[in-house]
Amino acid sequence: MGFIDAIKAQAKSNVKTIVLPESFEARNLQAAAQIMKEGLAKIVLIGNRADIEKAANGLDLSAAIFIDPKAYDGMGALAAQLAELRKAKGMTVEEATDILTTKPLYLGVMLVKAGIADGMVAGAENSTGDVMLPGLQILKTAPGVSLVSTFFVMVVPNCEYGNEGIFVFSDCGLVQNPDAAQLASIAESAAGSYRALIGEPIVAMLSHSTKGSAKHPDVDKVIEATRILKEKCPDLKADGEFQLDAAIVPSIGASKAPGNPVAGNANVLVFPDLDSANIGYKLTERLAKAQAYGPITQGIGAPLNDLSRGCSADDIVGVVAITAVQAQTKK
Repeated sequence: MGFIDAIKAQAKSNVKTIVLPESFEARNLQAAAQIMKEGLAKIVLIGNRADIEKAANGLDLSAAIFIDPKAYDGMGALAAQLAELRKAKGMTVEEATDILTTKPLYLGVMLVKAGIADGMVAGAENSTGDVMLPGLQILKTAPGVSLVSTFFVMVVPNCEYGNEGIFVFSDCGLVQNPDAAQLASIAESAAGSYRALIGEPIVAMLSHSTKGSAKHPDVDKVIEATRILKEKCPDLKADGEFQLDAAIVPSIGASKAPGNPVAGNANVLVFPDLDSANIGYKLTERLAKAQAYGPITQGIGAPLNDLSRGCSADDIVGVVAITAVQAQTKK
């Protein structure tokens, strides 16, 4: 069973409710119909039901939960809750009501915050910043986590490395140039994401240096991040600093870091900055013809995931399934 098939099977085992707030967008509507047909999740669509069904052009949305901001009975309670959450910024109930009735992304996040839904997926027609802002304002970070970051699940065909070609790459989408403490936090979250979705993580902290082969402040950052990670997570199989080949190729790992249990065996690759991570996942996707699922958000208070604006309906189905599994594992 392939990665996404396994994720779909897990999603079906404990069905969660996911908001698709871009509810008039064609790919979202196609994905919603497919998700409900497969039984992967319950779907919340935001807007007038008749208008959405007209936009759906015959797609079967009969099982969807429709929430019309202009007629929703729970709007008063949600507006009061949002105003309370943002009172330090001076938000009034009237302002909160206006936001929730005119901005579907904010309403979607508030449905998650209130427990009416378990997660949200958006980004087919909104920028990452627009999708993430209400999440960061309302959901904030998860307990015990200091930083929200992202990861991609990379599924590389005909690959003997990692977990039969399945890796987590992090952070590929959010934190531009993390310091050592932030890099350690990203690594801890990425390990948790791998464990929740795939199996037992083996974490490599990547660099242009392997165990002191180069000297530079950038290398020092990775070394310090590794120290912080090991101190915080002593039972986690993690080490660094490693060059990419030393991290995933057993023979090279054995040569460059003899006896190291992580070298050559890593399935979670933590990049030193956003540039290298973004370049790395796109190189892998294009040159190795890998499937790239993400960016998936980690470390946030409830599942909220962004889409590429170039995504397909099938991409949305996959991200919703992953979001549903994240909701299952949320404490």
